[in-house]
Amino acid sequence: MIRSLWTAANGMKAQQFNIDTISNNLSNVNTIGYKSNRAEFKDLMYTELKKPNPNDDRNAPVNIQVGHGVRVSATSKDMTQGSAIETGNPLDVAIDGDGFFQVELPNGEARYTRDGSFKLSVNGNTSDEMMQQANNLKR
Repeated sequence: MIRSLWTAANGMKAQQFNIDTISNNLSNVNTIGYKSNRAEFKDLMYTELKKPNPNDDRNAPVNIQVGHGVRVSATSKDMTQGSAIETGNPLDVAIDGDGFFQVELPNGEARYTRDGSFKLSVNGNTSDEMMQQANNLKR
């Protein structure tokens, strides 16, 4: 009985993670460049309840295996191409196929994104240059 409860609890924890992953995907459905996640699962150990006995002449079932449930093994990103939307902004670009935009952070580190909604400031600076200016003001 207790084994059954532990197996059920493992399954519920794994399913809760799956629901959390799906709800995160739904909350980001309008985020530009967002790539959805998918939970992946794997079986836990199996226990053999009754081992074969050569001296037993009853025709009782043997080698019955009982699993201990599942657990989350990984999350994977769905990297399929989304649909491009016409915005009318001449600085908005989309990548058709594989690839990412490389964006330089104010500290010089490189980051990668598929969000192609770039903007200019009043001074004509790109959004990356505006971030650099904002960081210089904070110091």
